[in-house]
Amino acid sequence: MMIEPVVSTDVATDDYVQFWAAGDRAKGEFHCSDCGYGVTVHTQLPACPMCASSSWEQKPWSPFTRTATLSDL
Repeated sequence: MMIEPVVSTDVATDDYVQFWAAGDRAKGEFHCSDCGYGVTVHTQLPACPMCASSSWEQKPWSPFTRTATLSDL
């Protein structure tokens, strides 16, 4: 009896990156997918002011993203 190998067609979801387009309603921190320029928006995404790209990636939120330093105190 020959056992056939199992081939998985599942794609790992850990590597998935959602892209947002200029003009999309959004809130949070985003980075231009072309040049890396960062913006914080509260209404809608603009075209990138550095390279005019219209594709954005949302920066993952973490409560530890911005920690206080001695100069902030």
